[in-house]
Amino acid sequence: MDSGQLIGIIIGIVVVLAIVAVAVMVSRRRKVAADRNRAAEMREQAKADELTAREREAKATRAEADAQQAELEAERLRLEARSRQEEAEKVRSGAQEQLRKADELDPDVVTSEHDDASAETPTRRSLRAEPVTGGPVSGEPAAGEPVPGARVSGEERNPDDVTQADTAQTHTTDTNPPDDKPRNL
Repeated sequence: MDSGQLIGIIIGIVVVLAIVAVAVMVSRRRKVAADRNRAAEMREQAKADELTAREREAKATRAEADAQQAELEAERLRLEARSRQEEAEKVRSGAQEQLRKADELDPDVVTSEHDDASAETPTRRSLRAEPVTGGPVSGEPAAGEPVPGARVSGEERNPDDVTQADTAQTHTTDTNPPDDKPRNL
């Protein structure tokens, strides 16, 4: 080999090495630029994620505040319901007290304060509540009861006095009035 060939081979090797070096440098620069771009994208994504996290945090805080507000509202409604319940109880007890006083004043109502004789006397309410079982077995009125169909003057008969005969007459199933008495509509 002569020196010209040797120099040509050395120059060829140097050129190839230079080309390889330039290619490696360009490749590294591209890689660094790509890494910079990737890092910038990652930073932007992290900022977006941070913003999303803050928004979610704000929504969670708002939801917590709404929940506390709802709890306060529920407690207020509970207190209002209790107040209304107590008011209803007061009204109910007042009404029951008024009914008790009315029962004490009403001579037709048997209360524990009346004597035993009045407890045995039938009242309109007790006669309406009890089914009519009929009169005496013998067909004659019991002692103290007027004869059915007999007229009693207004002075002798108290309008509150009701006999079983009177209630038996009102409980008849005959809906047609007698021919001699017109039916009031």
